[in-house]
Amino acid sequence: MGTREHKRRAPSSTESRRGGPPGGVTRKGWPALAVAAALAATALELHRQGRLWVCSCGRFLLWTADAWSSETSQQLFDPYTFTHVLHGLIFCGLLAWCLPRAEWRWRFYLMVAGEALWELIENTNFVIERYRERTAALGYAGDTVVNSLGDIAACAFGFLLARRLGPLRSVILFVATELALLVWIRDSFLLNVLLLLHPSEKIRAWQAGH
Repeated sequence: MGTREHKRRAPSSTESRRGGPPGGVTRKGWPALAVAAALAATALELHRQGRLWVCSCGRFLLWTADAWSSETSQQLFDPYTFTHVLHGLIFCGLLAWCLPRAEWRWRFYLMVAGEALWELIENTNFVIERYRERTAALGYAGDTVVNSLGDIAACAFGFLLARRLGPLRSVILFVATELALLVWIRDSFLLNVLLLLHPSEKIRAWQAGH
């Protein structure tokens, strides 16, 4: 009995350019869909946890400059937004080191997923109480959903910025931002982490003298 070879159909020029058959989701489009799904799921879960969609003050602002205002963590962006930009710098470096062969779009998705997971953890009652007990955020009651989404967007910006700057300039930017925040709001990303792990009344007193 004879055998018959089946030649695999060569992809058309359209498929070659798009990475798949016409009308389907392109290979480059899957990470974008995954990001959108992660953001939607995060928003819904935060609201289920009891977080408000927007500030209870009844107004929506793109930015509030006073780190000690009751609207911090309630509006879209605030001074602590810059700490989330630093998250993005860190994620970019770590993911490039851990997954050097992964396409950057999928590393971007993992960054969004990681930052979204942190937002969910940060807004649990346990962590909120820990912030109030150990850091300068004495009246902290959790983020609004819109603020959490703004934090994730800031992290994404930091990730993309780090890709453009490269390792050395990203480290310089990280240090400069930390120093600027210490001068501006007497707080920073690393100081926040330090106080969460090892509270210091002297540092809290210094922060209270803003």
